Amino acid sequence: MRSQTIGFAVVPLLIAAMVLTDGCSASRAIKGTAIGAGAGGVIGAIIGKQTGNTATGAIVGAAVGGTAGGLIGRHMDKQAEELKAVEGAKVERVGEGIQVTMESGILFQTNQAALQAQAQQNIQKMAAVFNKYPDTNLLIAGHTDSDGTEQYNQTLSENRAKSVSNYLVSLGVSSSRMSIVGFGETQPVQPNETAEGKQANRRVEIAIMANEKMVKAAEDGTLK
Repeated sequence: MRSQTIGFAVVPLLIAAMVLTDGCSASRAIKGTAIGAGAGGVIGAIIGKQTGNTATGAIVGAAVGGTAGGLIGRHMDKQAEELKAVEGAKVERVGEGIQVTMESGILFQTNQAALQAQAQQNIQKMAAVFNKYPDTNLLIAGHTDSDGTEQYNQTLSENRAKSVSNYLVSLGVSSSRMSIVGFGETQPVQPNETAEGKQANRRVEIAIMANEKMVKAAEDGTLK
């Protein structure tokens, strides 16, 4: 398993042990692409592999349920509405969290990982919302289509996830809230046989989930 830290918190030993234990059955994406973690997003990524959707799986894995989960969901409703104002972002409420999907074509030039100027403006608006609601964890996942080699696409997806997370950090979003992962071409949402399918598969997903502070407030009934 290759893993590197890039200014983010080191993956906790417990999480690393879980990934290693899962190594016999995990895909190359899970074993090889957990490139930075704070907030336990790697566990969510493993769950995402099983459900077929990285961001959705992470949100499902972080769910609390019960009355507390209902309070968290209502709190997420507010944040989701504000995120819908971000151009180029598809915002969906999923269970107790939020999934944001951004097409790579909006974020990056072809085969590049540097954010385009318009993308930076969009992410600035997103960062303002994240900073307004600090009690969440973020999983940022990069995906590609199947053009090119698996290794090329793997590296590209990692670098694109890093670019988004690094820019968010530069805008004041705490790195301790974020986990980042690249999935290359292994998690398509549409067949890669058409141009439209490839476009849909080139994307960056952000899963937004309650952190421990929000969960505790929900359980105590003090979450506003």
